[in-house]
Amino acid sequence: MKAALTMISLAAALMAAQAGAATPEDLLKQNNCLACHAVDAKVVGPSYKQVAAKYKGQDVVAKLMDKVKKGGSGSFGPVPMSPNPQVPDADLKVMVQWILTR
Repeated sequence: MKAALTMISLAAALMAAQAGAATPEDLLKQNNCLACHAVDAKVVGPSYKQVAAKYKGQDVVAKLMDKVKKGGSGSFGPVPMSPNPQVPDADLKVMVQWILTR
């Protein structure tokens, strides 16, 4: 009986965690990425479609995660991207993978 209650509690906790998981779009909003980027249009920085097109077929998740963390310029013109060291790696990976599928 105790084991069954433990299993039910664990399953409920797992389902609650999954239900509350942020979508890539939520993460982009929470981390203020949409202040400079949009899916379809250049804002301050390139659109996510432009990023996906530039890196299509390349294994660049780690490279782009590093670029977001450190910031930089030159890949899409002279306007620099501010560094974002506060973004957790797990969230950043989800966002970058999503952007590359646009």
